[in-house]
Amino acid sequence: MPRSRTFFDKTFLVIKGLGMGAANKVPGVSGGIVAFVAGFYEEFIYSLRKINLKAFKLLLNGRFGSFYRYVNGQFLSLLIFGMLVSYFSVSKILDYFLDKNELYVWATFFGMIIGSIYYIASDFKHWNRGTITAGLIGLIVGISISFLNPARENDNLVFIFLCGIISVSGMTLPGLSGSFILILLGNYVLLLVDSVNSLYDTMAEIIRGDFSFLENQIRLRTLKILAVFTAGSATGLVTLSHLLGYVLKHYKYITSAVIIGFITGSLGVVWPWKNAIYVKDEEGKIALDSNGDQIIMNYERYIPDFSAEETWWAVMFIFLGIGLLVGLERYGKSRSKR
Repeated sequence: MPRSRTFFDKTFLVIKGLGMGAANKVPGVSGGIVAFVAGFYEEFIYSLRKINLKAFKLLLNGRFGSFYRYVNGQFLSLLIFGMLVSYFSVSKILDYFLDKNELYVWATFFGMIIGSIYYIASDFKHWNRGTITAGLIGLIVGISISFLNPARENDNLVFIFLCGIISVSGMTLPGLSGSFILILLGNYVLLLVDSVNSLYDTMAEIIRGDFSFLENQIRLRTLKILAVFTAGSATGLVTLSHLLGYVLKHYKYITSAVIIGFITGSLGVVWPWKNAIYVKDEEGKIALDSNGDQIIMNYERYIPDFSAEETWWAVMFIFLGIGLLVGLERYGKSRSKR
């Protein structure tokens, strides 16, 4: 499956990584959907499956070139580079727009998921009793997850490692949002906001030659948490890819039907018209994270007022999201015919 790539292909792959990184940080949006829709999902899973015992033997024997080729290193390194850049750039821009124009951002995501459902379902020609049942199960599970209430924050390192394993599912399973799972587990702010910001601040200080963070026990604890979470994510990414690869090989149509149902069920998470329900402390006041931001527990969804101008703007952004996905689909098909 590895193939030679032009400079344009490499650049576009980094952009796809940016998209996956941004999607993984937004509750309700799955990085796996980006991979699925952008046409590199199978190669992504294939490449992750190559990180196995043979790959580690090549690495331990010093055969770095063979290791790089065996694991489809060019593809993975460009994609991961894009994800890392996204966490410190695109995701921050996304945070800004979520703060300033939340309704329109969610509307765009809502449209993109509708577009992704169309993209996947239009190529699926294997509906029967078994796949319809599997699709309904995926739909019910997706809707159920959308309305669960999250737990409280827990910084136990064993639990953090498990969070990494579980949350990375959003990269390998389209429709299952890893960031939303972290909200349910109570650790979204700790792992995707506080920890990432601590790493960013630490790197900035190191560049300036400032190593005072070594005396900051809170910062060091947060960085340790991020390291454990990253280790858990790497472990989950490899193990889940092997499991998913097996399932796709032996139960491809059933798995595809579950994914379609799951993505459809995830529409409830990104429904644009909703009011935040905040976490409250023992005194009944809205709880704040370490950055002073209010902590969202869940959302109360409502039917929009169609006499309001902003409602129609949101509808326009929904169609914009659909258009983006349909455009990506047509682009992918045109590229595959060359």
